[in-house]
Amino acid sequence: MSIQKTKFGEYGGTDVYCYTLDNAKGLRAEILTLGGIIQKLVFKDVDVVLGRDTLEEYCNNEGYFGALIGRNANRIENASFDLNGRSYTLFANDGANNLHGGKIGFDKKVWDAECIDAAEPSLVLTLTSPDGEEGFPAAVDVKVTYTLTADNAIRIHYEGISDSDTVLNMTNHTYFNLNGHDSGTVNGHSLWLDSSFYTPNTAACIPNGEIQNVQNTPFDFRTAKTLGEGFQSQHEQIKLFGGFDHNFALSGKGYRLAGKLTGDKTGIAMEFYTDQSGVQLYTGNVIEEGRKCKDGAVYTKHSALCLETQAFPNSLKFSHFPSAILKKGEKYDTVTTYQFI
Repeated sequence: MSIQKTKFGEYGGTDVYCYTLDNAKGLRAEILTLGGIIQKLVFKDVDVVLGRDTLEEYCNNEGYFGALIGRNANRIENASFDLNGRSYTLFANDGANNLHGGKIGFDKKVWDAECIDAAEPSLVLTLTSPDGEEGFPAAVDVKVTYTLTADNAIRIHYEGISDSDTVLNMTNHTYFNLNGHDSGTVNGHSLWLDSSFYTPNTAACIPNGEIQNVQNTPFDFRTAKTLGEGFQSQHEQIKLFGGFDHNFALSGKGYRLAGKLTGDKTGIAMEFYTDQSGVQLYTGNVIEEGRKCKDGAVYTKHSALCLETQAFPNSLKFSHFPSAILKKGEKYDTVTTYQFI
């Protein structure tokens, strides 16, 4: 058997399960039905993702460790948007803005689960988000399939269908540290991104509508460099957020190689592939410090980074950004893969 199921606890009176997927090639994942959380991801005996130990700790999952994000990844300015001539007001859970779907986003839902036990084991998670949930219009049926491939990748396939026009822009909020989740900062990690442009943020960490060239800035990862180099920059955008929390416009179209991260201590590398237009690089600038987490580890600022593939943040406010609108009758269908080497 390449999939095992164990009870992890109860959430709101509903049983939460942990599914362990093993590709028998060196990659193992432990995924919760609460929030589709990737609790562990072990490659060559190194657990490369941050996490928590118990369901009780995940009930206060500050930082969205490992979780699926929806309906909308990232921020919507002023927690409101217009669609088809009508205005919608969302829950403001990040100052005046809506963040990661609101008060009870997909990260706080217990998903239905189905296993596909095969040479490439998969876990299929489904849920229905009703019309009006968190202020979003339309009922949406969503499905997320995690697959461990034979070439040591975790592939995430996001799907969705809506009964009328709405917003759907999903991602996964896993924090990666390729030296091991409890190994310290990622300052020495090397990152390459196939991106020539990024979107600067306002002080509220939300794109202001500009799309700027990365040339001669700390946002230029077209040649691989360490994250520590960027952290030391005096660039206003880096100083403002204490690191990176920015959307990068990915080059090309369709499913393609978008970047590569390499751990400096283990030599483990991770390539990521996606068909999305952007990726949010977040370097754990405001990780809750002093709190014991998985295996008793205490994480600190820059203990990991997220590579959240998605449509551009705040795209509902700017028509020149790739759209996050899902039309009635159309299918939301996008794939992101993280492959370990």
